Amino acid sequence: MLKFYFNGSPNPTKVALFLEEAGLAYEPIAVDTRTGAQFNQDFLKVNPNGKVPAIDDDGVKVFDSNAILLYLAEKTGKFLPPATQRGELLSWLMFVATGVGPFFGQAVHFKHFAPEKIDYAHNRYQFEAKRHLGVLNERLAGRQYMVGDTYTIVDMDVWGWVRMTNFILGDEAFAQFPNVKRLHDEISARPAAAKAVALKDTFKFKAEMDDEARAAMFKHLATKVA
Repeated sequence: MLKFYFNGSPNPTKVALFLEEAGLAYEPIAVDTRTGAQFNQDFLKVNPNGKVPAIDDDGVKVFDSNAILLYLAEKTGKFLPPATQRGELLSWLMFVATGVGPFFGQAVHFKHFAPEKIDYAHNRYQFEAKRHLGVLNERLAGRQYMVGDTYTIVDMDVWGWVRMTNFILGDEAFAQFPNVKRLHDEISARPAAAKAVALKDTFKFKAEMDDEARAAMFKHLATKVA
């Protein structure tokens, strides 16, 4: 059975959405990154980079959420656009992988978790989070889905991160991006999305962002860089 290593953060949640949408049997394995479980040797054999999500599909190990989405979609033949739109599919998957995810993640870090407030970093990542949302909003103007006429892994990919919009940009920020919000709301209303979001609640994860959690998640705090 496919083993799914996860926590409740955006990247694992979008993989959970695919698994639920596709009806794939899987064993969820919680990786509590606030306790440092991502650095256990057993997990590093699945993902040497020590991050979730990752899967072990009967010996085939795949990490990075976008790689997992593409692997599972190609394996099952589900949630892919027509072959003629593969270029668009790959472009938007990489847009999320190299743009939305990293910039949203850094925006969260410098707004909520950085031990010191750095205006330059905060303002840069707030700006880039908004800019990327603007690109998504424009893409969705006049179209229901990101690629083609059907719901695909790109929509799942986008949904995983845009759920964090208000947490990143502040209350009511979503209202500035109505097309993105429409896609988010449509996906969130799907039964599979409810199951994906609730998956974390079946396990006990450390909730506190205390010194132990910071030491586990932000290794650079203990490392002097020349």
